[in-house]
Amino acid sequence: MHGTGMNRKLAHSGSPFEKTFGFSRACRIGDIIAVAGTAPLGNDGKTVYKGDAYGQAIRCFEISLSAIEALGGAIDGVIRTRMMLCNADDWPEVARAHGNIFAGIDPAATCVVVQGLLDPDWLVETEVDCIVAGE
Repeated sequence: MHGTGMNRKLAHSGSPFEKTFGFSRACRIGDIIAVAGTAPLGNDGKTVYKGDAYGQAIRCFEISLSAIEALGGAIDGVIRTRMMLCNADDWPEVARAHGNIFAGIDPAATCVVVQGLLDPDWLVETEVDCIVAGE
């Protein structure tokens, strides 16, 4: 519903899917930031690290953290992550990427195997939720 009076702030990443689907990379209302499902896309909108679940997961988290920072959040405010994998055998590499990014923050995390993602070259897609501290 539009016009609810909430102070909504949006961050866009330039993904070609944002216009098609009508969504933002991240949305902040109050002290909560929700980052949409994030695919491993380069700045040119093309898939990066084809065949490399670790590299794709790192890229997804980089995009998410950039959106969080654009909305005034920080990595230490991340409270939940979700990882969707096409291949269960990729979980160790995706877990390693998650651990490398979020070590010491240790957000609640979910990892699920899905039948597929929008692009067959995507091995992983992520979501991130964040609380902005001190506001």
